[in-house]
Amino acid sequence: MNRRVFFCVTTASCLAAQDRPPLFFREDWKETEAATPVTQAHVANPDLILTVHGPGRAGVKKSHHDKPADDPYYIWSGTAEGNWAVSLRHKAAFADLTGLAKIRWRSKQAGYRQLRIILKLSSGQWLVSDAADGDAVDWREKEFPLGGIRWRRLDIQKIVEGAWVEKPDLTRVDEIGFTDLMTGGASVACSRLDWIEVYGRTRSRKP
Repeated sequence: MNRRVFFCVTTASCLAAQDRPPLFFREDWKETEAATPVTQAHVANPDLILTVHGPGRAGVKKSHHDKPADDPYYIWSGTAEGNWAVSLRHKAAFADLTGLAKIRWRSKQAGYRQLRIILKLSSGQWLVSDAADGDAVDWREKEFPLGGIRWRRLDIQKIVEGAWVEKPDLTRVDEIGFTDLMTGGASVACSRLDWIEVYGRTRSRKP
């Protein structure tokens, strides 16, 4: 490789690294006793507003067990009697989830549950991702680069997916969350989410 090509490659790499968006928010849930349903009182990040959606929302639990000793404080869908979704809204800002934006979380699903990302755009439209996190024998971390994801419309009342949405505008995302599009089935058929991180640029909510 000659020096000119080497310079171009390293410059491009530096620019790409600089373009990576910062952490927009992280939510870990408060270290309090288990409770059903999960509410705003269980949100650890003071900048975030929680909403639980769908016919199964009353059964979504903020869970924790004393054993094993490293059991996290997490969201659990096992007692949801209908489809459900959880979303978080930053009080002061929209998220720009374009470019190299990504979402990371730590979760554990059981049965046929596939945990997916949901987004509410500033237009009011809801989306649900084709990318998902399936069953696992233990907690695991997963990263979703958003630039490679396809999206379907989401009926936020029923928590049911609709038609594909081509090239949605992710420059001003109002709420971010997760769902498995299914009811709970106790410990053998459920979703669990320990924490979630969103990496994107901040966009003011002011006009």
